[in-house]
Amino acid sequence: MVRLPLTPSEVERGQRLGALLRRARGERTMLDIALEARVSPETLRKIESGRVATPAFPTIAAIAGVLGLSLDAVWNEIDRPQPEAARSGSGRSKDERLAS
Repeated sequence: MVRLPLTPSEVERGQRLGALLRRARGERTMLDIALEARVSPETLRKIESGRVATPAFPTIAAIAGVLGLSLDAVWNEIDRPQPEAARSGSGRSKDERLAS
């Protein structure tokens, strides 16, 4: 089975998910969270680093449960689009960049 390349928005969403999980984990070790969620530490590391941008729903549900995050809170955090200026790294709008 061939896996289609991720879209830029899927990559960004995966990065937001990883950042959220790292923040929620706090001082707890990756190993402790992974074992409690019954996922491999390598899987958790890849999700937190954004290398796995579209993890399976049961995996996220298990990790979120261990971290005390509701799935609604996770979705609300990761599905919001980032402002255009923050994505591009410049303070100019998309229209301004296209005009130059």
